[in-house]
Amino acid sequence: MNRLLSLPVIFVLILSGCYLETNPVYRSDGISASGSVAGFQQRGVASFYGEGFHGNLTANGETFDMYALTCAHLTLPFDTVIRVINLDNDREVTVRVNDRGPYVGGRIIDLSRGAAEDLGMLEAGIANVLLKVIN
Repeated sequence: MNRLLSLPVIFVLILSGCYLETNPVYRSDGISASGSVAGFQQRGVASFYGEGFHGNLTANGETFDMYALTCAHLTLPFDTVIRVINLDNDREVTVRVNDRGPYVGGRIIDLSRGAAEDLGMLEAGIANVLLKVIN
Protein backbone atom coordinates (compact mmCIF):
# COMPACT_ATOMS: atom_id res chain seq x y z
CA MET A 1 0.00 0.00 0.00
CA ASN A 2 2.83 2.42 0.83
CA ARG A 3 4.45 1.82 -2.57
CA LEU A 4 1.25 2.72 -4.38
CA LEU A 5 1.00 6.01 -2.53
CA SER A 6 4.63 6.88 -3.20
CA LEU A 7 4.35 6.38 -6.97
CA PRO A 8 2.24 9.52 -7.52
CA VAL A 9 4.65 11.51 -5.37
CA ILE A 10 7.64 10.26 -7.37
CA PHE A 11 5.79 11.00 -10.62
CA VAL A 12 5.06 14.59 -9.52
CA LEU A 13 8.68 15.10 -8.46
CA ILE A 14 9.94 13.87 -11.82
CA LEU A 15 7.52 16.11 -13.73
CA SER A 16 8.36 19.14 -11.61
CA GLY A 17 11.91 18.90 -12.94
CA CYS A 18 10.62 19.15 -16.52
CA TYR A 19 10.10 22.67 -17.75
CA LEU A 20 9.03 23.64 -21.24
CA GLU A 21 10.00 27.19 -22.10
CA THR A 22 7.14 28.82 -23.97
CA ASN A 23 8.66 32.32 -24.14
CA PRO A 24 12.44 32.12 -24.61
CA VAL A 25 13.05 35.69 -23.47
CA TYR A 26 16.45 34.92 -21.95
CA ARG A 27 17.67 32.50 -24.59
CA SER A 28 20.88 33.69 -26.17
CA ASP A 29 20.53 32.22 -29.62
CA GLY A 30 23.28 33.84 -31.62
CA ILE A 31 26.04 33.25 -29.10
CA SER A 32 28.24 30.59 -30.64
CA ALA A 33 29.71 27.64 -28.79
CA SER A 34 33.05 29.48 -28.84
CA GLY A 35 31.48 32.37 -26.94
CA SER A 36 31.43 34.79 -29.86
CA VAL A 37 28.61 37.31 -29.67
CA ALA A 38 29.22 38.91 -33.06
CA GLY A 39 25.91 39.71 -34.71
CA PHE A 40 23.88 39.01 -31.57
CA GLN A 41 20.52 40.82 -31.52
CA GLN A 42 17.63 40.55 -29.12
CA ARG A 43 14.24 42.24 -29.01
CA GLY A 44 12.16 42.64 -25.86
CA VAL A 45 11.40 44.78 -22.82
CA ALA A 46 14.01 46.82 -20.96
CA SER A 47 13.78 48.14 -17.43
CA PHE A 48 16.21 50.16 -15.33
CA TYR A 49 17.65 50.22 -11.84
CA GLY A 50 19.26 53.02 -9.91
CA GLU A 51 19.20 54.49 -6.40
CA GLY A 52 18.61 51.30 -4.44
CA PHE A 53 21.69 49.72 -6.04
CA HIS A 54 23.94 52.80 -6.38
CA GLY A 55 27.30 52.07 -4.76
CA ASN A 56 26.72 48.31 -4.45
CA LEU A 57 28.92 45.80 -6.21
CA THR A 58 27.83 44.49 -9.60
CA ALA A 59 28.22 40.86 -10.63
CA ASN A 60 31.61 41.57 -12.22
CA GLY A 61 32.91 43.22 -9.03
CA GLU A 62 32.60 46.88 -10.08
CA THR A 63 30.85 49.46 -7.95
CA PHE A 64 27.48 50.24 -9.54
CA ASP A 65 27.18 53.84 -10.71
CA MET A 66 23.59 54.58 -11.65
CA TYR A 67 24.73 57.45 -13.88
CA ALA A 68 27.20 55.35 -15.91
CA LEU A 69 26.11 53.79 -19.20
CA THR A 70 26.02 50.17 -18.08
CA CYS A 71 23.54 47.32 -17.99
CA ALA A 72 22.68 43.91 -16.62
CA HIS A 73 22.10 41.00 -19.00
CA LEU A 74 21.57 37.37 -18.06
CA THR A 75 23.91 35.75 -20.55
CA LEU A 76 26.08 38.17 -22.54
CA PRO A 77 29.71 38.22 -21.37
CA PHE A 78 30.88 41.03 -19.11
CA ASP A 79 32.28 44.03 -20.99
CA THR A 80 30.16 43.30 -24.09
CA VAL A 81 29.17 46.63 -25.64
CA ILE A 82 25.55 46.86 -26.77
CA ARG A 83 23.61 49.44 -28.74
CA VAL A 84 20.14 49.68 -27.21
CA ILE A 85 17.43 51.15 -29.42
CA ASN A 86 14.19 52.28 -27.81
CA LEU A 87 11.59 51.09 -30.32
CA ASP A 88 8.97 53.37 -28.76
CA ASN A 89 10.82 56.62 -29.62
CA ASP A 90 13.87 55.62 -31.75
CA ARG A 91 16.38 56.93 -29.19
CA GLU A 92 19.64 54.98 -28.81
CA VAL A 93 22.32 54.51 -26.19
CA THR A 94 25.49 52.43 -26.04
CA VAL A 95 26.05 50.47 -22.81
CA ARG A 96 28.49 47.94 -21.40
CA VAL A 97 27.46 44.73 -19.61
CA ASN A 98 28.78 44.71 -16.03
CA ASP A 99 25.98 42.98 -14.13
CA ARG A 100 23.54 40.06 -14.30
CA GLY A 101 19.79 40.34 -14.59
CA PRO A 102 17.05 41.27 -14.99
CA TYR A 103 15.30 38.75 -12.80
CA VAL A 104 11.79 39.92 -13.63
CA GLY A 105 10.03 37.74 -16.17
CA GLY A 106 9.63 39.10 -19.67
CA ARG A 107 12.52 41.57 -19.50
CA ILE A 108 15.74 41.16 -21.46
CA ILE A 109 17.96 43.92 -20.06
CA ASP A 110 18.22 46.10 -16.96
CA LEU A 111 19.77 49.48 -17.74
CA SER A 112 21.46 51.95 -15.44
CA ARG A 113 19.44 55.08 -14.67
CA GLY A 114 21.80 57.09 -16.91
CA ALA A 115 21.14 54.82 -19.89
CA ALA A 116 17.40 54.84 -19.22
CA GLU A 117 17.44 58.62 -19.16
CA ASP A 118 19.22 58.75 -22.52
CA LEU A 119 16.55 56.40 -23.93
CA GLY A 120 13.73 58.57 -22.57
CA MET A 121 12.18 55.78 -20.51
CA LEU A 122 12.44 57.10 -16.96
CA GLU A 123 8.78 58.01 -16.65
CA ALA A 124 7.41 54.76 -18.09
CA GLY A 125 10.02 52.61 -16.34
CA ILE A 126 10.12 50.12 -19.20
CA ALA A 127 10.53 50.28 -22.97
CA ASN A 128 10.41 47.99 -25.98
CA VAL A 129 13.99 47.72 -27.18
CA LEU A 130 16.27 46.13 -29.71
CA LEU A 131 19.75 45.10 -28.53
CA LYS A 132 22.66 44.90 -30.96
CA VAL A 133 26.13 43.80 -29.91
CA ILE A 134 28.63 46.23 -31.44
CA ASN A 135 31.97 44.76 -30.36
